[in-house]
Amino acid sequence: MKSEPDVFSYDDLVTVRREGWDGVRNYQARNFMREMRKGDLVIFYHSNATPPGVAGVAKIVKEAEPDPTQFDPSSKYFDPKSSPEDPRWDWVTLAPKKRLKFISLDDLRAMPELEDCRLLARGNRLSVMPLAEAEFAAIVAAGS
Repeated sequence: MKSEPDVFSYDDLVTVRREGWDGVRNYQARNFMREMRKGDLVIFYHSNATPPGVAGVAKIVKEAEPDPTQFDPSSKYFDPKSSPEDPRWDWVTLAPKKRLKFISLDDLRAMPELEDCRLLARGNRLSVMPLAEAEFAAIVAAGS
């Protein structure tokens, strides 16, 4: 899961202890969140940072449910085409699990275990995407 650290960082997640992953407005990323189950672990990736990279591991503590920001006209994530009766957008709730030694994007690209990883694909813009178990394990091992 990618977040811009100046908007919401891994340190912010540690501070608040639990947070809904709001603002996802891409159907593919939303569908990936709908597949997440309570107890699943995710990589927390800082995007649009200098340098971008992995900051920690988080845990899904609540499965997908409607993202309330879609109904709030004062939110930048408001969607006038969505309604409580027929919501378009979901969020999952995360909690911090383990801070990792920061792993930069360049370091990730140098890892042979990640040569086919979606996270490293050029032009990838998704904020939520699955990793293979071996990819996840390699990232955690590199940051431990």
